[in-house]
Amino acid sequence: QVQLVESGGGLVQPGGSLRLSCVASGFTLDYYNIGWFRQGPGKEREGGSCSGRNGDTFYADSVKGRFTISRDSAKNTVYLQMNSLKPEDTAVYYCAADFTLIAQALCVTTSDVSELDAWGQGTQVTVSS
Repeated sequence: QVQLVESGGGLVQPGGSLRLSCVASGFTLDYYNIGWFRQGPGKEREGGSCSGRNGDTFYADSVKGRFTISRDSAKNTVYLQMNSLKPEDTAVYYCAADFTLIAQALCVTTSDVSELDAWGQGTQVTVSS
């Protein structure tokens, strides 16, 4: 069974950091392009950070320089390191995988993660003092 499970969300103060994890089962992440998407209250889903299986990465302007996506092949896991968090980063964060779309296309063109090959149920991140 193909599955992605996110963890690591929580409540953090502005300026703080969090690291999200996304563990895959039923398939090998190395063969897929991976993205972290988010949906804030009253906002459309946004593709913020994406990693191609060929090593390319893409970041939305809203997170560039603050967020870093990385992979651990041995653990079949992808991470999202989030630094300098802002209240506007408050959202449910989802990871998703696709075999075809390269990193930039994955982040920019995906309107719904259900269009992709696999997606998780999300983890809540709240940035508030």
